[in-house]
Amino acid sequence: MQISKSDYMLYLRHPAWLWLKKHEPKKLPQIDAATQAIFDTGHLFEPYAESLYPGGVTLGFTDYPSYKTLPERTSQALESGVTTIFQGRFEFNELTFICDIIQVVGDRQLDLIEIKSSTGANKDHEYDLAFQQYVLEGCGYQVRSISVIHVNNKYVRSGEIDARQLTAVTDITDKVRARAEETAENVQQALIVAKLDSCPDMSPSLAKMGSFPDWVKVYSAVNNIEPFSIYDIQSIGVKKAGLLEEMGVSRIVDIPDDFVLNAKQTLQVKATKLGQPIIQKDKIKDWLDGLSYPLYFLDYETMSSLVPYFDGMQPYKQYPFQYSLHVIESPGSEIIHLEYLHTDNSNPMEALSKSLQANIGNKGSVITWNMGFEKSCNTTMGEQVPEFSEFYSSLNDRIVDLMIPFSSGWYADKGFKGSASIKAVLPVLVPELSYKELDIQEGASAQRTWMETILDGKNEADRQKIIEDLIKYCKLDTLAMVEIYKKLIRTAE
Repeated sequence: MQISKSDYMLYLRHPAWLWLKKHEPKKLPQIDAATQAIFDTGHLFEPYAESLYPGGVTLGFTDYPSYKTLPERTSQALESGVTTIFQGRFEFNELTFICDIIQVVGDRQLDLIEIKSSTGANKDHEYDLAFQQYVLEGCGYQVRSISVIHVNNKYVRSGEIDARQLTAVTDITDKVRARAEETAENVQQALIVAKLDSCPDMSPSLAKMGSFPDWVKVYSAVNNIEPFSIYDIQSIGVKKAGLLEEMGVSRIVDIPDDFVLNAKQTLQVKATKLGQPIIQKDKIKDWLDGLSYPLYFLDYETMSSLVPYFDGMQPYKQYPFQYSLHVIESPGSEIIHLEYLHTDNSNPMEALSKSLQANIGNKGSVITWNMGFEKSCNTTMGEQVPEFSEFYSSLNDRIVDLMIPFSSGWYADKGFKGSASIKAVLPVLVPELSYKELDIQEGASAQRTWMETILDGKNEADRQKIIEDLIKYCKLDTLAMVEIYKKLIRTAE
């Protein structure tokens, strides 16, 4: 039974997670496209980080046999005098890890460098590197310094990518060394758990390191937990979940009235117990009365990448490539739909801005869902194309958030499960509209598909269908807002 770095990190998040991976891996959810995209982003960043160390030797593996020989090949490389190794593997007893970068700085003395596609070093990285340090010291090496190469999100592209500006380095030697004692203890406990004959306690209340939401998904799937369990309460967290477990409460409807929850959780529990909507008509009506015609229902789809595609762009920043706009000129008037989708391999900011300015008019409420996102996009586009900065500034002044009646608790339904997202609200209020009928069903998929097809030149055979799918998805976002708005009007009557 061998414990890898990723195994160890699973143990820290929840001991049962490690056990399932080792004994019943088929019960764990498969890696979805969004998660795979995160992995791919990390792989994309590696060459830029490695380029900071010219002369480094890449080892790595392509299949299981080459994985098995990697520790031996790593030792041979070090013995032959190689001073910088990428993707070497070390083993100490039942522990193993593959390094991102090691540099030989003395007799059996190394610098340890981890490559992370995040925008800074965090606690997870400390635990990760503490495990690596433990193994290296077990192998008889002294670790001189420990650092993380991560993304510099302040970098602005200008011409060819500059790896030294795209990357940033944070030294976390002291923080990692401070975890040496707990790492030694955790490693031994992880080995014990991995060798157990049966799965340890799977309670979500035992989840750590911010893994509660992800573990609840695993726990619910493995145990066939019915909807409206205590784990469906928004942001319930390990402490409150643990208290409810101790009380023997597993369903929301059984939570005692005097159990301490925050205001939004209390409203969710109340709506679930009632089994019918809780509606504050006066507040909804006041909010609706604050809107002014024409009404513009606006939604963006955006591109975002670690490595900026075009000059003036920054890592991970959101840049719109598409918008959908449903327009209601006056009460009872016909609904008009307008749209723009950028289909060239070029910066979409200017063309999209021209189209939007021509279509949205200079008065009337601009209705979005979770307005912080659209406002941020407008600010970004105003910076990208300065000739439109005044237009976007005035547009932001007109934006209102259709999510407010739901996030403020003026309309609560048990079907929302405590969420105010449009994906939670729409199936309850307008069940005849569904994203499930679409080939693209969420924003991350739209982003990924557009970038692969339009910017990377992939999916050529399906290009036209993908364009149609993108239009359908973005159009449904604003149509959904229109229908929810109409539902609110009927509710407030």
